[in-house]
Amino acid sequence: MIKIDNIRKSFGPVEVLRGISLELRPHAVTSIVGPSGAGKTTLLQVIGTLEKPDAGQVLYDGVDVNSMTDRRLSAFRNSHIGFVFQNHQLLPEFTLQENVALPGLIAGSSRRQAMERARSLLEELGLGERLRHKPSELSGGEAQRGAVARALLNNPSVVLADEPSGSLDSHNRSELHSLFFRLCQQTGLTFVIVTHDETLAQVSHQVVRMADGRITAVESIAEHSELRN
Repeated sequence: MIKIDNIRKSFGPVEVLRGISLELRPHAVTSIVGPSGAGKTTLLQVIGTLEKPDAGQVLYDGVDVNSMTDRRLSAFRNSHIGFVFQNHQLLPEFTLQENVALPGLIAGSSRRQAMERARSLLEELGLGERLRHKPSELSGGEAQRGAVARALLNNPSVVLADEPSGSLDSHNRSELHSLFFRLCQQTGLTFVIVTHDETLAQVSHQVVRMADGRITAVESIAEHSELRN
């Protein structure tokens, strides 16, 4: 369970998050939506421990992660949280398999273990024939699926995604969204996705709407959706 309690965050004189409190549904897909400048990405970065709030708490199973030392927090982030960004951020000099293996190497796995885990994940995501391809040799959809595989490498409990389908065409966008729901259903992962895509929001299990650094509504959507299956 992830709980955010009265989070405030400013950059200079601008208060970007103004007392955000929220409980995220576990083992579900949550979409965070709102206009540009609403504070969505900053909230995601605070949830992911990439930014420390000026006030308030981020609790993972009751533990305030911002009370951890930097070293312990880094280890927690690497083992518990996976990240997917709008631009896949795969390193151009490495193969897809090497890119996906990197979090394992950072966590202390042997190269053989990390590469085998990367191969297994990429095969599961339909990229078994792309292991040795560089990012420039992949389509946009393939690169984002590779980024998802990288996020999953260390068996995180939560995956945070910032506009992950923003640069994709409609077909690849639908494929990526379906992948999120399939992984959520099969593995019990918690997904938190910042998006402008109302189609995704309307089929998510939970929708958090933001404006001007505040939460304006939290919606739980229980209706059946083909995209979830």
